[in-house]
Amino acid sequence: MTNAHTAAPSDGTATAPRTRPVRRRHHRTAGWWVVNTCKVIVGLIFIALALFPLLWMVIAGFKSKTEVLRTPFQFFPEVWRWQNYVQIASDPTFMRTMAWTFLGALLFMTLSLTVNSLAAYAFARLDFYGKKVIWVVVITTMFIPGMTILLTSFIVVTKLQMLDTLGVLVIPGAASAATIFFIRQFYLNIPSSLEEAAMLDGCGRFGIYLHLFLPLSKPPFVVMGITSFLAYWNSYVWPIMTITSPDKFVLQQYLASFRSERTSELGLLMAGSTMAAAPVIILFLIFQRQIIGNIKMAGLK
Repeated sequence: MTNAHTAAPSDGTATAPRTRPVRRRHHRTAGWWVVNTCKVIVGLIFIALALFPLLWMVIAGFKSKTEVLRTPFQFFPEVWRWQNYVQIASDPTFMRTMAWTFLGALLFMTLSLTVNSLAAYAFARLDFYGKKVIWVVVITTMFIPGMTILLTSFIVVTKLQMLDTLGVLVIPGAASAATIFFIRQFYLNIPSSLEEAAMLDGCGRFGIYLHLFLPLSKPPFVVMGITSFLAYWNSYVWPIMTITSPDKFVLQQYLASFRSERTSELGLLMAGSTMAAAPVIILFLIFQRQIIGNIKMAGLK
């Protein structure tokens, strides 16, 4: 009986014996372990430095009035005061401000996505006179710092009689060149064959946007929607310029007034700051995979 690996074919020609692939073993040297251990240590240090302020704020919410800024520094409180969080959560003014800010953030996010996605579709798919020039002007606004146009923006909303209203917080910043650019890049990658098929079915331009592009816009909408929500939630300079009624304060504005009026209750302030930061942290944790994945899909990472 002949061996299966060395048996000659029936036509009499000789063949070379089959050999199994040799598996190479990668020996991890001492240098490899040292380099990777150093990488892990450096990574842990950066994570600790990034999380330290947030962790300190949460723990400071359990401290008494005098423990927050105690010298020498004391990280953990002597007595954990849970009543700080209970007190701030039961404060009707704070909870109303949270709800008011959340409502404004939702309206701002919705308006921002609507306006910017329509503009992005126009720049990505439509041909009109002066398109290139207008696009250059839009992109140029990305390089203008927001602080430089605060005064002129304030004059405009004053003449429009928008001061001390919800509209002055939602409408002026809805249009964003960065958001238009991000969504436009995504729309440019949608095959034109889908658009041509929709036109053959009798669908107009707005119908194509509404029934074709809008359902496909989840990736950029998640990223830009969360970005606009966070921008409104953390806004401070513009609200203090345009809002004067305490019942219309946004969250950061309320915390600033709380600090100036009740300077001795820093533990309560830290508890309120923690509760103010909690929604955005939870929002990011829920959508972090989609945010990273959608940025990769848009080709901007």
